[in-house]
Amino acid sequence: MTADPQAPAALLDDLHHVSLIVADTARALAFWHGVLGLPVDESRPDLGYPGAWLTIGARQIHLLALPNPDPVTGRPAHGGRDRHVAFTTRDLAAVAARLKDAGIPFTRSRSGRAALFCRDPDGNAVEIIERPD
Repeated sequence: MTADPQAPAALLDDLHHVSLIVADTARALAFWHGVLGLPVDESRPDLGYPGAWLTIGARQIHLLALPNPDPVTGRPAHGGRDRHVAFTTRDLAAVAARLKDAGIPFTRSRSGRAALFCRDPDGNAVEIIERPD
């Protein structure tokens, strides 16, 4: 697919955060903070419902402890065939080892690149891609 020369100029210039619905903040933090090591941003204000903000580089992951309107069962076994959020790492083997130690199943990318897919405790698909130095 080639770029459309008639397309309007982009108005968006960066990604600020991604929000994920979770059933239990502590359980979600055990994965996102405890397994993947994302730091918790303590500046999250009281929004009237539980949740947490996590920092990844200059971006954030917002965990929203709200009723989930989407099914969490019946999702594709391979997260690459589902909506997902993708991150990069310099050490995919270390990520895989940590997931394995935590008992979190994952699949390798089917594209041939160094990447894996797993799900958080709420069924949100996560892709982790190794980036070369």
